[in-house]
Amino acid sequence: MAGWYRRSGEVITLTLHVQPGAKRSGIAGLHGEALKLRLAAPPVEGRANEALLKFIAELFGVPLRQVELRQGMQSRHKVVAVTGSTIDPEGLLKPISKATTL
Repeated sequence: MAGWYRRSGEVITLTLHVQPGAKRSGIAGLHGEALKLRLAAPPVEGRANEALLKFIAELFGVPLRQVELRQGMQSRHKVVAVTGSTIDPEGLLKPISKATTL
């Protein structure tokens, strides 16, 4: 099992390293024991945190209300909980590891 997420019942807890102010939002791979995400939102007035929660909700196919920022309001290192998703977190890394031969 990966060190960047834990599943407990229907709650998936993610350890993230977030890079705000990127050209576009996306998964950048692993950063130590965290999943690295790039966010297009600037780290101003909570905008990056809002964008992060929306991005995670879309990735895991859940409503925004089922995504909660548990740690790291002012930090790049964040802990986010997702409730009720059937998406396998390991599957999020597969598009990165495959060669882009489309």
